[in-house]
Amino acid sequence: MKITKIITRCLPIASMSIGVMWGLSSCDDSKSYAELLTDEAHAINSFLANQNVILDLPKDDDFVTGPDAPYYRLDEEGNVYMQIVNAGDKNMMAKDDELIYFRFTRYNLYNYDAAKNELLDGWGNSDDLSMGSSSFRFGNYTLSSSSQWGSGIQMPLNYVGMESEVNIVIRSQYGLSSEISQVMPYVYNMRYFKQGVSGYDVPDEQ
Repeated sequence: MKITKIITRCLPIASMSIGVMWGLSSCDDSKSYAELLTDEAHAINSFLANQNVILDLPKDDDFVTGPDAPYYRLDEEGNVYMQIVNAGDKNMMAKDDELIYFRFTRYNLYNYDAAKNELLDGWGNSDDLSMGSSSFRFGNYTLSSSSQWGSGIQMPLNYVGMESEVNIVIRSQYGLSSEISQVMPYVYNMRYFKQGVSGYDVPDEQ
C-alpha cells in the first residue's frame, strides 16, 4: 500500500494541548451522531476493502508481518485493526504502567483515496525530531497523560515488542479523547520505544 506523507511543521508536541493540536477539522453540525457513526463506518470499510483483513487473531501470536501484512481485527466490534510492519524485540514487551515513548504519523480516513489506495495528508512527529516525543503509561488510563491518547494506540503492545512499527485503524471512540465527538476515523503509523533504546534518548518523566 502506498502511503503519502505530508508532515506539517508545528510547535513541539509537548508544548501544545491535544485539543488545539488536532482541531484540524470539525464535524458536520447538520448530521446526527448516529449519521456520523455511519459515515465513519463507511470510511473504515472503504479503506479495509483494499486491504487483506483477518478477523481472528492467530494462535501463539504467529502474526504475518511486513509492509504487505494483513490487518488483524483486535476486538470483536471492529474498533481497532492492526498491521504489523515490524514486530520489534519480543524480549522487550511492554509492562503494566511502564512509560512508553512513541512516534507517529496519522491519516484521516475521510481523506483516503480509494481509487489509488493512498493515505493522504499524514501528520505527526515521526519524521520531525524537533516536534518532541510523545508517551503514555501502558494500561494506566487513570493518568490524563495516557488517557488523552485513547486506548487504540496501546493495543498493539499486547502483541509486539519495543522498536516495533505498526499501522492501526482506529475508530474515533478509541482515539484521542478530545476528538471523540468529531467522529473521525484514522490510520496511525506507530513506532514504540523505551528510553535509551536505539538511540531514542528522551528525558525522564517529570
